[in-house]
Amino acid sequence: MKSGLFITGTDTNAGKTWATLTLMHLLQQQNHCVVGMKPVASGCLWQQGEWRNEDALALQQASSIPLPYELINPYAYELPVSPDIAGSHNPVKLELLKQRYQTLQSLADVVLVEGAGGWLSPINATQSMSDLALALQLPVLLVVALRLGCINHASLTLAAIKQAGLRCLGWLAVSVDPDMVCPEQTLQVLKARLHAEFLGVLTYQAQADYQQLGQAVDLNVLSQQLSMTQ
Repeated sequence: MKSGLFITGTDTNAGKTWATLTLMHLLQQQNHCVVGMKPVASGCLWQQGEWRNEDALALQQASSIPLPYELINPYAYELPVSPDIAGSHNPVKLELLKQRYQTLQSLADVVLVEGAGGWLSPINATQSMSDLALALQLPVLLVVALRLGCINHASLTLAAIKQAGLRCLGWLAVSVDPDMVCPEQTLQVLKARLHAEFLGVLTYQAQADYQQLGQAVDLNVLSQQLSMTQ
């Protein structure tokens, strides 16, 4: 299997990294060579002579094969703000990201590409995360943060994905607020309104246990949907 998947979310801190790492672990259990990519990241720390992002480092560590950091996260910006602002001195170029993705694709069975922010988060002065997904021509997984406002955010994001002409492989809910009121009822409304495959719910955890989180994901649906993208 040679597949790729673009992972977007309803907002910043929606649980995209948890979802990406959970899927990486699940696919590795099926003996797939899986790598993660975080093309653009803001809010980085200076480590070993370069800016590095905590989420991108987690994807690097979880990948099936050792990879240089700059291949996983080509654009790493210091300031924890929108990439178009943080990267005004070194704006994102889609062609470079396509080249890095193609390199990863040649090395692995599955490449999981995690976006930054939401679907329409700007990556430079004129383009958004959606343009990156279009440039890579990848199916999209929508990560829905279960919190107040998520029904609206998820509905708008799914509509935008479909309007862009990309296939939404499905959606995965992430419990990010342990004090959320009526989470089960909200989940039922999402299931009724989001016309895409439902893959499961990642429950709230203070520290992520990806083995445990993965038990809630419908791996059969994921594998079937990924195979359809080949």
